Amino acid sequence: MNTPAHPIPPSRPNPSRERIVSVLPGAPMLLGVLLLAAWLVFQVVQIARFGGEWGGGLNVTLMITELAAVILAACGFFTLQPNEARVLVLFGSYKGTVRRSGFHWTNPFTSMVPVSLRSRNLNGERLKVNDKRGNPIEIAAVVVWHIEETAQAAFDVQNVESYVAIQSESAVRHLASSYAYDHGEEHEVTLRGGGDEVSAALLQELSDRLSRAGVVVEEARISHLAYAPEIASAMLRRQQAEAVIAARQKIVQGAVSMVEMALRELDQKNLVDLDPERRAAMVSNLLVVLCGETEVQPVVNTGTLHH
Repeated sequence: MNTPAHPIPPSRPNPSRERIVSVLPGAPMLLGVLLLAAWLVFQVVQIARFGGEWGGGLNVTLMITELAAVILAACGFFTLQPNEARVLVLFGSYKGTVRRSGFHWTNPFTSMVPVSLRSRNLNGERLKVNDKRGNPIEIAAVVVWHIEETAQAAFDVQNVESYVAIQSESAVRHLASSYAYDHGEEHEVTLRGGGDEVSAALLQELSDRLSRAGVVVEEARISHLAYAPEIASAMLRRQQAEAVIAARQKIVQGAVSMVEMALRELDQKNLVDLDPERRAAMVSNLLVVLCGETEVQPVVNTGTLHH
């Protein structure tokens, strides 16, 4: 038989599925164990009082059996608090999950894996990555998650908390490389301005990655976002320059509107008859006054408009 040059890797086994099971209530079993222990003590006392009359071989064997039963039965008690579960494994076989809180008893040979169902916070470390445009940035995220499928969390991953931390870091890195930090193209979503849309993308990717571990992501948001220190000062100057340009544009637009309104009012009320040359001079002076950064010192003309 010819073997292929590149063997096909084995496929991933089917994910584990949780089965809810019921166990015996602990209180009646505890009462039974206490009664058996009391009977054992009574037998020991009788042997101490009457000696061989109570100490036949059959009675001794029975007492040893009873003692072993008490010890084994005592190992089967466990308590569950709210939002906790126990995964039951008997001789390597998954038997089910107990979710009901309270005092319970199960087969003492059963191994019990405790699983917390409470919500947990993952405060991710600051990661240095490149955004979509190649700019180095620092980014971190906060993830709120809880275990939903206890069988997957117990059997399909080695350590669920470590798995969540590593996959969250990978998802944040992928998110940062998929968006520009800022100043994207028209209608482009950016990390800085994306807000809820970026958080939704992070939540979706985390949900896809962590579902194989039986984990449900409740919330995921960026907690830290900044340029890397080596380019932070340059990007700050760029942002300041863009802010100045945007402010200048607003000032010029407002000044032009005010000059246009002034000339229209003068024409409508026939206050001054301006020829094109004086109109141009008036427009220039008004723009200087309205657009200048420093306060303008007026010069009073005591002559005529022609000198």
